[in-house]
Amino acid sequence: MSARLNPRAWAVNGLLWLFAALAVFPLVWMVCVSLMPSGSASSLPPPLLPHHPTLDHYRQLLADGGIGRAFVNSLGLAVASTLVSVSFNTLAGYSFAKLRFRHRDRLFALLIAALVIPGQVAMLPLFLMLKSLGLVNTWMGVLIPGMAGIFGIFLVRQYAQGVPDELIEAARLDGAGEWRIFWSIVLPVLKPVLVTLAVFAFLGSWNDFMWPLIVLTDGELHTLPVALAALSREHVQDSELMMAGAVITVLPVLLLFIALQRYYMQGLLMGGMK
Repeated sequence: MSARLNPRAWAVNGLLWLFAALAVFPLVWMVCVSLMPSGSASSLPPPLLPHHPTLDHYRQLLADGGIGRAFVNSLGLAVASTLVSVSFNTLAGYSFAKLRFRHRDRLFALLIAALVIPGQVAMLPLFLMLKSLGLVNTWMGVLIPGMAGIFGIFLVRQYAQGVPDELIEAARLDGAGEWRIFWSIVLPVLKPVLVTLAVFAFLGSWNDFMWPLIVLTDGELHTLPVALAALSREHVQDSELMMAGAVITVLPVLLLFIALQRYYMQGLLMGGMK
């Protein structure tokens, strides 16, 4: 019996479609509510689709709420954090995978063990350190904690171990320096995992709420999540306006994930196998 007529296949596909619909429905309803006039979502029963779609909430956010400035702040920080994070994690991961130095394996094991420590535990010491350096309420104060991450180093190391040692040794015998080997041989092979790492770094920076809230005290420097949280205190009853703000927050990262999904999944799968 073919898979098309197999009842078990129909049941599995039906469940997958059901779970997909349950996952997508909140996003679709969020967009629909953001297009409704004020107060429409509070009626009983709440409408699923806007009867009179309007973009007034988006205009209000961009004009009066300072969300446009916060959007630019978040975008700039996310791009800068992604570039810095990918650079440092790639260099560190490659070093742990292919370079020989004293206590390399012990140091890497220590880094992996540090994964069990919650990030919140390090926030106070990190804040005090940045304060002593005069980096509180600056962009650098937000960027420095994301320069390198244990998970990123681990991901690149696992992928870089698949590069043949013979290829690197042959390049060294031909007189190529370590930087030339890394740039010309290793980096092109790491492309899938670099895209995966970039997506992780961008999402982490874009969605980060706690650390920018702690470090950035000036409202002109607030990122999008912090600005939306401040705005929600003033418009707590305006569900349509808050949903419009949520759409502005979710849409860029959703488009980024869709555009890079193929490389993202390839990097995760191949990194895990290696």
